[in-house]
Amino acid sequence: MTDILNALVALLNFIIIPATAYGAQLALGALGATLIYGILRFSHFGHGDNMAFGTMVTIGFTNLLIGLGVTFGPLPTALLALPFGIIATALLMLAMDRAVFRFYRRKRAAPVVLTMVSLGVMFIMNFIVRFGIGVDDVLFADGQRFIIAAREFKAWSGLDEALSLRTTQVITVVTAAIAVALLFWFLNRTRTGKSLRAFSDNEDLALLSGINPERVVMVTWIIVAALTTTAGVLYGLDKSFKAYTYFQLLLPMFAAAVVGGLGNPLGAIVGGFVIAFSEVVVTNAWKKILTYLLPDQMAPSGLVQLLGTDYKFAVSFAILIIVLLFRPTGIFKGKSV
Repeated sequence: MTDILNALVALLNFIIIPATAYGAQLALGALGATLIYGILRFSHFGHGDNMAFGTMVTIGFTNLLIGLGVTFGPLPTALLALPFGIIATALLMLAMDRAVFRFYRRKRAAPVVLTMVSLGVMFIMNFIVRFGIGVDDVLFADGQRFIIAAREFKAWSGLDEALSLRTTQVITVVTAAIAVALLFWFLNRTRTGKSLRAFSDNEDLALLSGINPERVVMVTWIIVAALTTTAGVLYGLDKSFKAYTYFQLLLPMFAAAVVGGLGNPLGAIVGGFVIAFSEVVVTNAWKKILTYLLPDQMAPSGLVQLLGTDYKFAVSFAILIIVLLFRPTGIFKGKSV
């Protein structure tokens, strides 16, 4: 019985808890990607760098608040700085839309043209972020580090395995749940949200109904800015901030959106957790868990690891390819790619 409990604690420690937090972060990022695709009708390659920009601004305001002696008690001060990051990202996205995307939208350019234009925006954003904060790892989490500390859990439980639960992991799940609830309330209960849904379903019919397309575009960018910045800050608090890592996150976020169904917000959430758990399960070393569960003579000698952690994005890529080949509309039958 003790071995089973140890195995369960190890499973929580190395699989369930980190994958749930990572899945919540991917879900928020994928929601932004699916809204852009569903409403603005193109895939935005600058999505990961927009996330990095919002996180960079939030880090700057976090340091400013700490310098002024303003903290959030046991919670990270970055949560107080998050609204500033959202505002800055929203303003930047609206400026990019006015300077770049609006021209092609009015010309009724094909989605592939807008996608290629977004590739140029990605390089610009990449430069802004790297020039603004550098390329090194940045740690900006303060406050109470653990809700459940490993040493205290071992002393309490008497088990060989120690469970640890970081504050940032709980904050990630709670914040993501609140953000998703607010988004679904907005889309389903408010007049503006219903306008966005109508515009996504049938643009021509929405225009005939008197919906202002420029207002729809503006609101979409603002919502996307809030989602991406929140996802980026939560990811940075849980791990660390590094500009190149956020560029790499573009792949799992798009994979999550495609797996769930592009243009379907619920699909983006489910896809985020599918991708997160797939990456963690495939790249985890299962030796410790299997050692507890199997008899001594059957205990594995190797790590029992399908892929190293350096290849976790390869898992996202493989899943993306499989879905595009066999079910391009995703789990919830969104728009095909």
